[in-house]
Amino acid sequence: MRLLFSFAATLLVLVSCRQPEATGSADYPYEPVAFTKVHLTDSFWSPRIETNRKVTIPVSLRRCEETGRMANFAKAGGLMEGEFEGLRYNDSDVFKVIEGAAYSLSIHPDPELDHYLDDLIAKITAAQEPDGYLFTLRTIGRGDDIDRMGETRWSNLITSHELYNVGHLYEAAVAHHQATGKRTLLDVAIRNADLLCSVFGPDRIRDVPGHEEIEIGLVKLYRATGNHRYLETARFFVDERGNPERHTMESERRERWYSQDHLPVRRQSKAVGHAVRAAYFYAGVSDVAALTDNESSRPALDRIWHSIVDRRMYLTGGIGAHRRHEGFGEDYELPNAEAYAETCASIANALWQHRMFLLHGEGKYIDVLERVLYNGFLSGVSLEGDTFFYPNPLAADGETKFNQGQATRSRWFRTSCCPVNVARTMPSIPGYLYAVRAGEIYVNLFAASQAHVDLDGGRIRLEQRTEYPWMGDIEITVRPERPAPFAILVRIPGWARNQPVPSKLYRYQGEAGEVALAVNGSPVAVTPQRGYVRLERTWSPGDTVRLELPMDVRRVVAHEAVEADRGRVALERGPIVYCVESVDNGGDIGRIPVPRGARFSVEHRADLLGGVTVISGPGFTAVPYNVWSNRGPGAMAVWLPEKGD
Repeated sequence: MRLLFSFAATLLVLVSCRQPEATGSADYPYEPVAFTKVHLTDSFWSPRIETNRKVTIPVSLRRCEETGRMANFAKAGGLMEGEFEGLRYNDSDVFKVIEGAAYSLSIHPDPELDHYLDDLIAKITAAQEPDGYLFTLRTIGRGDDIDRMGETRWSNLITSHELYNVGHLYEAAVAHHQATGKRTLLDVAIRNADLLCSVFGPDRIRDVPGHEEIEIGLVKLYRATGNHRYLETARFFVDERGNPERHTMESERRERWYSQDHLPVRRQSKAVGHAVRAAYFYAGVSDVAALTDNESSRPALDRIWHSIVDRRMYLTGGIGAHRRHEGFGEDYELPNAEAYAETCASIANALWQHRMFLLHGEGKYIDVLERVLYNGFLSGVSLEGDTFFYPNPLAADGETKFNQGQATRSRWFRTSCCPVNVARTMPSIPGYLYAVRAGEIYVNLFAASQAHVDLDGGRIRLEQRTEYPWMGDIEITVRPERPAPFAILVRIPGWARNQPVPSKLYRYQGEAGEVALAVNGSPVAVTPQRGYVRLERTWSPGDTVRLELPMDVRRVVAHEAVEADRGRVALERGPIVYCVESVDNGGDIGRIPVPRGARFSVEHRADLLGGVTVISGPGFTAVPYNVWSNRGPGAMAVWLPEKGD
């Protein structure tokens, strides 16, 4: 079994069947350890994952029912009468929440949820047309959004979302099959994918969807079935994009850069257009590059990565500066109150960052992934798990509406991709902790947990003890079945090496504290290579690795070209970005000064916001950005004016 997280990894790690006869030797050189093999016991992620299981997934299913998303399948299948309700991409919301429910079933069996999915999948099966086509709006043929789908199948791919929808179907189908062993949804996906493979290709229809995702879904389906046509079609969509002489041009309403269709990917150098579409595309390109051993697109992926991390990413790991097109701005254009930084974009960014690690094995990609997970992604859902942010600004006045008509988190949205994306992402978090390569185990993220890692035919149990991210002490106990030689590569986070991001976009004022590392109590020199310290020895059951990371409060300043942050400073501690809220500070929080010589104190408050560490400075209190707006509407700011001593 080969586990590859795609969930757009689309954020999710998936266990998928590897078919050597189909793939040959090409694949990612680094392999993630499946989320099903990592059991979290920490006080940070475990409660959020449990809230996702008990609240977010049931809420998402219920709201998909209430808004007619599920009824659309019943109507298309002739099980009930009526017009299509909602928007043309609503099918995808149902598929995404099925995916999240399947991930949850993988680690927490639930007969009631299992039966619920069976009934829902029966409606989806009924909605599928005899040749495999599945797009409920077209099948029903009546509804408010019908003018966006095109007169015939595939005739308006730029706006129809019919390929975007089924890309999420494929991801859900693979997840459901792996969780339950049932083929009901997988067979629906296979029939649809077989149709697509017969319709699209170099000697057939040459066009690309406006919203990428089909590439990721086809690769997942390929991994699950071994059908090489799915990988070939994914590669076709990757190669076809950006070749206007060969396929339908976008309408005059938007430039082709909006859908990353302005240049062939191998010639692209900047992240442009709609941020979610872009990051999904880059993730799909990474998959295809790895599985086809195609080197031609890798330099472009590296260039685009630098474009984002060097010049177009928020301190929170969020991407997308413009609300007008939900996408990237120009270099260093990173406004705070006007930031879009869509929750889905953070998820897509995390998925792509993980894939870049799987391609290159460098810690800098995990540095960005960690920043996204703890900040830009987690802010998108409330502590209660039932209200959500669509955009995630870095400043708010508490009154101006920014969240689809609200000044705080919303219960749901007419376009509700973000809640269901959260629902499918949260259960997959454990799959980011570890990765393996021949003779090597990579420790990427830190959380109290137990993991079972298969390495070179042997099984190793790893136990992490830590209060991360609130404390920097991490102890890893290594328990191989018998003494065995292998290497453990421990990531030293960039923030602990005085580098908030792997570029000059942001920097710390002052120096970082010391990092200490020891094996069985004996100190080890901390000289990271590619972001990791390599510990190679014959490991015996009970051996321990102890890592101590400095947890000082750090002052962050942005590159001088970021106009919105000039003369301002942000606060971090460990991987956590902080903000100030009016509920703690009152008044005009955007004017709260941070003196250059200010000293800070920290206190862990178990009674506040689910248990957080609070930073206190001269005249202000700061809380983690990821929990802002959990105490009602109010003003918030990440970047505060810096004043002289």
